[in-house]
Amino acid sequence: MQCYRVVWYIKGNTNSNRLSEKNEARASAFSRSVIPRVAAKLDCSPVRDVTEIHSPDTFTRNMYAGKAVCKVQSTAPIKVMTFRCTSFVTAEEGTSAAVEDAPSAEIETESSEFTKQELSKSERPDLSSARGVSGGRALKLIYDLADKLDAGVGASRAAVDSGYVHNDMQVGQTGKIIAPELYIAIAISGAIQHLAGMKDSKVED
Repeated sequence: MQCYRVVWYIKGNTNSNRLSEKNEARASAFSRSVIPRVAAKLDCSPVRDVTEIHSPDTFTRNMYAGKAVCKVQSTAPIKVMTFRCTSFVTAEEGTSAAVEDAPSAEIETESSEFTKQELSKSERPDLSSARGVSGGRALKLIYDLADKLDAGVGASRAAVDSGYVHNDMQVGQTGKIIAPELYIAIAISGAIQHLAGMKDSKVED
């Protein structure tokens, strides 16, 4: 979903004709804060965390941190949706799709201004660490192990809330959703909120 189009609509431009029939976003912390607001203005229910598409109006989505799967149908003329990208196979190169010119929109900023976004990306295997590793003091061992494996490092919410790592590293229901080839968890309790962010991993250890 085009970010400016969402913000433009939230800021009071209620002409829904400027929105697409399907307004889609990747399931993320950003979309979790924006999508419900757009759906409320459209007076429709958002369809979140879609993992499978059956037809233009029927989808499968996760519930209860991935512990339940629900098949839903939306008859709303304008749909607002988020997708768990790790549940879909990557499209092959060379395919084509229709390109739609997005309308321009002038947006006046108020009390805040977007400056930049730094995304951490790694093709390396993922590691996840928690506060259980010597109260955060042994995190250096996690980084050393990650260097040996040429891996990325993630963390549970407990480690983030304790201030041991930045929240950009959080993996779980309220953090990043990942699907690495290899996922190694160290001192992780296995809470369903954390498992929701990495259950699509190819190999778990």
